[in-house]
Amino acid sequence: MLLADGFEDAVIGYIEAIGEPMRVVYDREKCIQILMKDMSHEEAEEYFGYNVAGAYVGEMTPVYMITATVEEIHELADA
Repeated sequence: MLLADGFEDAVIGYIEAIGEPMRVVYDREKCIQILMKDMSHEEAEEYFGYNVAGAYVGEMTPVYMITATVEEIHELADA
């Protein structure tokens, strides 16, 4: 599994799926909060989107979870 440097406090677990490598899971909002120690919320969102979540480093690239309700999931699925 690969770790994202500097985001240790945002780790919430890992995922396993049949035929896939295990991958570390981070809480996206916690990652943003960590970045906001050195930048504004807008800068943190932009930096995170491009440099963290947008960085593919192979099949074990970490994933970033966004918590959502069932209703929010349904809205996204219907969009």
